[in-house]
Amino acid sequence: MTNSTENQFSVSRRATDSNFRSALTRRQFLTRGATAVALPYLIPASVLGRDGAVAPSERIVMGGIGIGGRGSYDLSVMLGMPDVQWVAVCDVLKRQREAAKSTVDRQQGNQDCAAYSDMRQLLAERTDVDAVLIATGDRWHAPASVLAMRAGKDVFCEKPACLTMTQGQMIVETARRYGRVYQTGAQRLSEPHHVFAIEMARSGRLGAVHTAYADCRWRDGNRHDWLPAEPEPSKDELDWDLFLGPCPWRPYNSGYLSSGWYHFYDLATDVAMWGAHTVAQALAGLDMTNVSSIELEYAGPDATIMTRLSSGVKLVLHRGEPCPYWHGSCGERFDGPEGWMAAADGYSKTDVSSPALLRDYTKVLADYTARTQRPLNHVRDFLDCVRSRRPTVANPDVMYRSMSICLAADISGQLQRNLKLDLIKSEFVGDPEANRMRSRAMRAPFTD
Repeated sequence: MTNSTENQFSVSRRATDSNFRSALTRRQFLTRGATAVALPYLIPASVLGRDGAVAPSERIVMGGIGIGGRGSYDLSVMLGMPDVQWVAVCDVLKRQREAAKSTVDRQQGNQDCAAYSDMRQLLAERTDVDAVLIATGDRWHAPASVLAMRAGKDVFCEKPACLTMTQGQMIVETARRYGRVYQTGAQRLSEPHHVFAIEMARSGRLGAVHTAYADCRWRDGNRHDWLPAEPEPSKDELDWDLFLGPCPWRPYNSGYLSSGWYHFYDLATDVAMWGAHTVAQALAGLDMTNVSSIELEYAGPDATIMTRLSSGVKLVLHRGEPCPYWHGSCGERFDGPEGWMAAADGYSKTDVSSPALLRDYTKVLADYTARTQRPLNHVRDFLDCVRSRRPTVANPDVMYRSMSICLAADISGQLQRNLKLDLIKSEFVGDPEANRMRSRAMRAPFTD
């Protein structure tokens, strides 16, 4: 797999196709007899790229790392894309990797999907893979993304993309150094009613936005204790060491499996659990070109966090239920002198202060897609960018800016004090203790 940005497909694969075509001339083919001549009638049209199918040489070859839970949903969406071919899946849980392999084989009509328990083996062996889906637990998102990009793979990674600011910087630097396409799974940046709200705010149709809101509800706790030890399953059933990865060692307990791990600080984040979506949504509607810093006001455990950007815009990281700004989850809202609008899960259209603001709904979305040449589909945007090599809508810089604010809010809560984050230098102003918390120790051998 080449690291060149001109094409996502490998040089070796193109060379092999070319050599095959030149080695088998039309005369040689015709002289191979009736059996050879009959062979094309046994090949499905999809293999030849007919009937609207995409030929194998033009498909994006994909692998998946962490294919349970959210990963199984992402896999089902990507399997529905006609220009994608899945060849490998990886999960530390045997039941999940076997289920994923079964899903892929059933969809693709063969038994060719390979199953791995260790992502490092997949990345080392599968030089045919162009891109990977990463939907592991949060603790693995950044390290897995870095390993994959170093191996020459483009990355679609679920959110939150990192546990620390240092990890976020590593993603940005690795994507730039290796020329990789990266998309974080903040899919609402590609959903119509969110895009409409963002575009209305960004274009000034609400006037100069003075306040933006982001849904940053808590995760039912932020525990620092450990669960009691239970008998560890066989390594084939669950590789516990790989499950933990770079986070501190703790004894096996089944309570960590599925989504139980995200209650624990060492394996997850707090504000960023929801804010990985919604802060990115809020920032997308604001003019961030001249924003150099953000001030965070600590108001107590689990309290709404009031922040102010250096541009003067107030960004409210709302926590708790019920919410006065939207209904549903993962919402954002923009307030300006000409009105307000909000969007959240479950909306058919954006919520507005006046019906008149919806008058140009279709036109605003059409103008957006024409201007940006982006589909209103997050996975499709990633795949299109794998082909074109242009940045995705949720590219590393978008990810890092929004995650930095979320992680700064986490640090403010842990230290129980106000903080100011310099967004240009990626450091806290005048607070050495807060700056030390921009990274976490990583357990060997998962330190790089």
